[in-house]
Amino acid sequence: MAMNLNNDTIVGEFYLKLFPTTENVLAFLILGIFLMYLVSVLGNLIIIAVVCAAPQLHTPMYFFLCNLSIQDVAYASSILPKLLVIQVTGETQISFLGCFTQMFIFAACMDTEFFLLASMAYDRYVAICIPLKYSVIMSKRVYTILALISWTAGSLNSLLYVFLISNLSFCGDKYISHFYCDIKALIRLSCSDVTHMNTVILIEGCIIGFLPFAMILMSYSFIISIILKIKTSARRLKVFSSCSSHLTVVFLFCGTSLSVYMKPDSKDSSELDMMLSLLYVAVVPALNPLVYSLRNKEVLNILKLSKVIQ
Repeated sequence: MAMNLNNDTIVGEFYLKLFPTTENVLAFLILGIFLMYLVSVLGNLIIIAVVCAAPQLHTPMYFFLCNLSIQDVAYASSILPKLLVIQVTGETQISFLGCFTQMFIFAACMDTEFFLLASMAYDRYVAICIPLKYSVIMSKRVYTILALISWTAGSLNSLLYVFLISNLSFCGDKYISHFYCDIKALIRLSCSDVTHMNTVILIEGCIIGFLPFAMILMSYSFIISIILKIKTSARRLKVFSSCSSHLTVVFLFCGTSLSVYMKPDSKDSSELDMMLSLLYVAVVPALNPLVYSLRNKEVLNILKLSKVIQ
């Protein structure tokens, strides 16, 4: 009997998928996920606290970093604690409400991150390529609007997916072939016609995924061309090192997420999708504070100063 999530009363639950590992590997997996979650939450919370407390960090770059940290904590917390629970206990069930809440938070934050990364790349482009006009172009009004657009677009797009998938019918099998309530994994369970859903994913993947990614690459291509013109090798190396570390995170996040959602769907690809998803669900939120802020001298100096004061 078909089960439609649009009914007035929703009874039942989905079942998530465990990572197929041996007992020895499972212990390392659980420890690794726990450490990644701990680093991502503590690291990003430190960044949020430092940026909010230090007036000298009230600049466009750190404003975007603060927003990035907020969404990193949100989407890591929506998935990783549940993943730890199901791996430790083997209890894989998740309620319909919990599943769709998890999907909404994750999708909203993922979409928001694409736009935030594009905004940050644009900010760096203006700062390095046209520094004399930086204060005019990146005014408080402009960077606030960019952040607002990022969060609004991500949330609205996520609501669209929740609405569309909640109107699908699910027949019999409720075992999701993923460790969280992934959009594509939920669509695979439906016995409704999902052609329109696959079309929406493809179109929105181009608009929300590839377009910001292309803007990031374009911004950094201009930045690198300016860096190559710097005569002082020490300064050139310093700026290039900063850009390369940022690009590493961008490629890791954009590359893995786009490869999962834009590649043709296949029944045999669920384990590969799980491994790739773990990179942008667990690794990227832990790397962001390390790469973007905790390696930054301004942030480190403020942290050292706070220790001295205490």
